[in-house]
Amino acid sequence: MNRIRIALLFACALPALVATAQEQPPQQVTAKVNPMQVDPHEYLSKIKLPPGFSISIFAEGVPNARQLALSPDGTLFVGSFSFQEPRPDKVYAIRDENGDHKADTVLTIASGLNSPNGVAFRDGALYIAEINRILRIDNVEKNLKQPPALVVVNDSYPADFHHGWKFIAFGPDGRLYVPVGAPCNTCEPAADYALISSIKPDGTDKQVYSRGIRNSVGFAWHPVTKELWFTDNGRDAWGNDRPPEELNRAPKAGLHFGFPYRFGKTLVDDTFPTKMGDADFTPAALEFPAHNALLGIEFYTGSMFPAEYANQLFIASHGSWNRDPPDGYRLFLARFKDNVAASREDFATGWLIDGKFWGRPADVEQMPDGSLLVSDDFNGVIYRIAYRKP
Repeated sequence: MNRIRIALLFACALPALVATAQEQPPQQVTAKVNPMQVDPHEYLSKIKLPPGFSISIFAEGVPNARQLALSPDGTLFVGSFSFQEPRPDKVYAIRDENGDHKADTVLTIASGLNSPNGVAFRDGALYIAEINRILRIDNVEKNLKQPPALVVVNDSYPADFHHGWKFIAFGPDGRLYVPVGAPCNTCEPAADYALISSIKPDGTDKQVYSRGIRNSVGFAWHPVTKELWFTDNGRDAWGNDRPPEELNRAPKAGLHFGFPYRFGKTLVDDTFPTKMGDADFTPAALEFPAHNALLGIEFYTGSMFPAEYANQLFIASHGSWNRDPPDGYRLFLARFKDNVAASREDFATGWLIDGKFWGRPADVEQMPDGSLLVSDDFNGVIYRIAYRKP
């Protein structure tokens, strides 16, 4: 049934992309979505990891699991999102009470929300990102079974669904960073779109941090430099292999990262002429294959993995929906040298088999013991990746 729904969904979406392509030549549209329904327990052996690493299922029964946020007391909060109707409206809290690295309880702590993709935890409160609002649940861990009423922190964000779902996180400056995607595949957006903003924890003092960002659904701060790094998803309807997906570095506020005029390091989109010059844009720090849909990221600061992984960046690739053949559906590792992204490599693969996918990584969260959790919104599970010296 899910396969049918997904096929219908993208069949409905394709005409709009084709129309865009017809209006803005030269563009190409390819679309191939080949999901397969399997038992993820039975397919875990398909995941390929470097020697010494293993993968297991930490939690299941978490439909459309997206962004992960861990509290200091060990509660894992999970947002939800999907393109499918009815769209997910729930936020979950997960507890591993006995420390066996498997969830003991999965609780729904909020429902009836507008695509609550993003979650962040601070000072005992859970922050939730809807399409157009930031909400808060105070004293949430003391009331997991009967959470208090939601508090509206800020409701000034655009209500557009297109790229409106949000990843949120608190920065080293104590501010909550909130992206606003472009309300289109490609366009010259109004000033309220295609940016990363920030607000104080109480929702006041809204500021724009960076512009020229089509759709960022993952960011983190380097543990040494404290600089912001974020993924950005490139435009569609431009062929199988362009534009590249991006990992970007924003060491200061006020930078423009190109959209809709530039992609990757050097690719120019002539669809929208601009008087801005090359010096006005900040190129991508690292390019990734087109349409891989890079989402959540996590710098590794734990002690479980080998020393070579210290301060390296894990990136969830959700996988393509409009590329033929499909691509992505994996975890990348961005290698840093002198605190700057230098190269990329596959870290975990196997969710895509012979052109068909059975899982879609969405976010990455480090646990106190140094293991990594990975959400999979296709299967509604959360994996745990651990290491033991061979």
